[in-house]
Amino acid sequence: MGKRIGTHQRKTRYKYKRHYREQGKTRVSQFFQQLELGDKVGLKINSSYQYGRFFPRFHGLTGTIAGKKGFCYIVEVKDQHKEKSLYVHPIHLQKQ
Repeated sequence: MGKRIGTHQRKTRYKYKRHYREQGKTRVSQFFQQLELGDKVGLKINSSYQYGRFFPRFHGLTGTIAGKKGFCYIVEVKDQHKEKSLYVHPIHLQKQ
């Protein structure tokens, strides 16, 4: 099996592209949004901020908040038949 060359951001030219109305400076309110335990959140990577980013396979999925660790939130996501927990910065989360 061949070894993958590159980082998690490879082959994501269009996947991480933001809408033209969302481009430019990121709102400060996204950094400091407060989420409660059990809230449903959408996972959407903000390409301008690399900290607290999750693996691209989970981009576009919905998860629930299970806790907080530092600045990041612990998000429970169902991947196939398994429950997985991701550590995600609030800038990559959208409350639903």
